[in-house]
Amino acid sequence: MLSFHSFFSISLAIAIIFVSRFSITEANNGGFTVDLIHRDSPKSLFHNPSLTPSQRLNNALQRSFSRVHHLMSFSPQSASANVTPNGGEYIMKISMGTPPVQIPAIVDTAQTVLLHIKWYLVVQNNAYLFQELLASQLRILASARSVMETNLSVADLATETVKLGSTTLHDIIFGCGHDNDSPFSNARAGIVGLGGSQVSLISQMGSPIGGKFSYCLVPMSAQNTKASKMNFGGSGVVSGRGVVSTPIVSKSPHAFYFLTLEGISVANKRLDFYMSSASSNASKLAQAGNIVIDSGSTLTLLPPDLYSRLVSAVKSTIKAQPVKDPKLMLSLCYSKLNFSSIPIIIVHFRGGDLKMNPLNTFVRTSLFSIYLGFAPAREIAIYGNLAQVNFYVGL
Repeated sequence: MLSFHSFFSISLAIAIIFVSRFSITEANNGGFTVDLIHRDSPKSLFHNPSLTPSQRLNNALQRSFSRVHHLMSFSPQSASANVTPNGGEYIMKISMGTPPVQIPAIVDTAQTVLLHIKWYLVVQNNAYLFQELLASQLRILASARSVMETNLSVADLATETVKLGSTTLHDIIFGCGHDNDSPFSNARAGIVGLGGSQVSLISQMGSPIGGKFSYCLVPMSAQNTKASKMNFGGSGVVSGRGVVSTPIVSKSPHAFYFLTLEGISVANKRLDFYMSSASSNASKLAQAGNIVIDSGSTLTLLPPDLYSRLVSAVKSTIKAQPVKDPKLMLSLCYSKLNFSSIPIIIVHFRGGDLKMNPLNTFVRTSLFSIYLGFAPAREIAIYGNLAQVNFYVGL
């Protein structure tokens, strides 16, 4: 049983109506729950036991920085985006077809479609084998070459039965990739798109789950074998004492969940969110929908000016002397720093303030190295999954 340090709820400000032939069997009014496995967990097909904690962190940082380019590649006009072969942090096991074939898939809250890559890797007798979901079983709806063209494949839109845990979902529309330049690396086989578009899995489930889902992410650790949880329907409603709510902002691209970050406080010193370093007056503060909440990025990425002010504020409250990151990827690192020395950081969302725990703001790679889990990004601000760990996040 997971213990939650706090609860964080996001109230949906818009309603998405999608008409389909979708139906659910073996689900009840209470909804249903599935496991999420971190890619570095020993239970993950991605797990590489030879990597050190520092190497795992460096890989996660690289994926976070690549994530910015992935999100910026999304085109609202064509509803297309590049599919990055090593992106994403959490895996959900789904089954497709009749009889069902199990597929490991990356969970992506900023992806528009349930994308299944036709050729995929499975583990059998400790060997990697390619298997193909029989195309004859698929009901092809339309060619999506102009819509789903990516740097790796093009896809047809089809319908199929999808199984999540013990719950069966009928007539799910998904993209079936083919003509791939190369298969996804390692065990990557597909993407479970949970974004706000009409073809995301959440939208296709429609009224049976009421558009509700939530998740709780366990701390990232190669030794942690506990699974994170994702809840759908009634099980996905976040309510009760300690809930903080902030509206989702409707803006393009609609696949993303935009929030409004008004500022960050470090040890009671508030740092307001400016659009730029030159925009430090009240009329320019906190433009609505200025940050994307994202399951696929480890780091929280902030505009350079806000990030610089955050680093300065954190440094001023910690007595220890920072050390240089040998990989030159993060600018604030410490050696032999206890979590008890980390200042309280509060993120101020529109409508509510969220007190973060040290494990949300710093990441430890060894007994002697600890890093601030934020980074600068000019293109887009992202509220990453490290900041969401041990919070019950409901959308």
